[in-house]
Amino acid sequence: MKRPTILLLLFSGLLACALGISAQQSLPTLAITTQTPLNAQEKVPARLTTKGYDGPIGIKLRGNSSLAFNQKKYTLETRDDDGTPLAVSLLGMPAHSDWVLLAPYNDVSMLRDPLAFKLWRDMGHWGPRTVMCELTVDGDYRGIYILCEAIKRGKERVDISAMKTSDTSRRDLTGGYLLRIDTFSDDDATFTSKVPGIGEGIMSSEVIWSCIYPKKKKLQPEQLDYIQRYVDTVEQVIQSDSFADPVKGYARYIDVPSFVDYFIHTELSLNADGYKRSAYFYKDRQRRDGSGGKLVAGPVWDYNLAYGNCNFANADNPKAWCYEGASNNPTPAMWQRLLQDPTFRRAVKERYQTLRQTVLSDQAINAFIDSQAQLLAQAADRHFQTYPELLVSEERKQEIEQQKRDNPHAAFSPFGGFPMGEFPQGDSITPPFGGFPMGGFPMGEFPQGEFPQGDSIAPPFGGFPMGAFPMGAFPMGEMPQGDVTFDVASMFAAYRVSSYDEEIAILKQWLANRLSFLDRNIARFDTDWQPRIQPLVERKPTFPPFGGFPMPGFPQSH
Repeated sequence: MKRPTILLLLFSGLLACALGISAQQSLPTLAITTQTPLNAQEKVPARLTTKGYDGPIGIKLRGNSSLAFNQKKYTLETRDDDGTPLAVSLLGMPAHSDWVLLAPYNDVSMLRDPLAFKLWRDMGHWGPRTVMCELTVDGDYRGIYILCEAIKRGKERVDISAMKTSDTSRRDLTGGYLLRIDTFSDDDATFTSKVPGIGEGIMSSEVIWSCIYPKKKKLQPEQLDYIQRYVDTVEQVIQSDSFADPVKGYARYIDVPSFVDYFIHTELSLNADGYKRSAYFYKDRQRRDGSGGKLVAGPVWDYNLAYGNCNFANADNPKAWCYEGASNNPTPAMWQRLLQDPTFRRAVKERYQTLRQTVLSDQAINAFIDSQAQLLAQAADRHFQTYPELLVSEERKQEIEQQKRDNPHAAFSPFGGFPMGEFPQGDSITPPFGGFPMGGFPMGEFPQGEFPQGDSIAPPFGGFPMGAFPMGAFPMGEMPQGDVTFDVASMFAAYRVSSYDEEIAILKQWLANRLSFLDRNIARFDTDWQPRIQPLVERKPTFPPFGGFPMPGFPQSH
């Protein structure tokens, strides 16, 4: 090669660096080889090959309504040759045995979960670390995935004290515990809040807590009783007349700064599941001097239906508030009550305005989005070729916009015009659902998180073979419903786009609008601003289980 050519290439490289333009990078790849069919109930043996690791894993499908998507989510466990969990480092993340492969199928940007986790980490908390990658399963290309840390107890994750079965008294009993408000299964140790949840149109006000560490099989009766009584105390004190007392009130029991940050983070995201699903808390052991051991809010999880990417629960309205609840699931009432305390509101205002100068600045957020979008640019083409239903034509976009103009109070519908956002509550409707009581299911909440695999069930599913439906065996993401075609890719969508660049522009503009709304309102938190208060009303489910399924709660997608 001649010297002028070398100099030209060198100059081009330096110019690209100066402009912040790097050569398109290849994402790391993961290859999974299965030995038996995957299911959503238990992990089966398989093998994972990626940079730095080539070894056995256990793997299962992950999710509830998202099991109908063409792109599946997975839970992974790295193992030794004997099948015992083995802590390993994957793609540079700290060693552990528990991992998640998130499928960004219903998030065209593919950045909402990584953005939410990063913001939480930048706010000073542990949040799942992520690496964008491309996945093949048994040689089949499955698109772009988010490899991330699972929420587990551990030194490099939720760093709380390890609990032994003998920790049943005194200070040993006080922690650590990892809790969650979410759907649950028989494997979870659960208890029901003594304070009704809020939300307009909800069919049940029951808020269900799960203790996910220690796990149910190791959790002792004394431990479950202790953590349930502690949560009961927290929620009842927050509702008491003296809740704002700095000595006897809620500050005695909760880590206030974490609740302040969790409020800011959730309200920025306008997460459809905000506060009421995938809501984690932890409580560490009390110190010898009697300090510590308070209930901490976080870490954060499941933001694919956040940042304007959802057609229900007011999640596409940048002027809404998450804490006020919605019509899909009951929202814990403690959040609206905390906002009645001027001291809490003042803390939110001061913290928010500080964060707006740093990690929540428009510049910082846009820089992250732009850098990640550039990283994904090359692989995004392959991703959308694999899932072409994720992008729509300009003609289809115009049809959707016309639907919104014709019926501005209805959210975008995958049925091509049926209002998806606010279904009748407590009633049933005709096809395509065939008579479902419409309190929670229309939001993508199937009656039970884990469908039976390989069997068929009676209506309301009309005899779908259930090994196929949750596995997402619909061609091109479409489920036939009589004369109606159900577009699974649009199930939760607030809008559709024709290109990846368009999606990134919409995400950035939505965040700018949301931050502007919060700027105006949080600035008034220590003056004339007051929360909208909903009364606490006990509501019990008024419908029978669907086809014999137990109905402990309404599953969301995870």
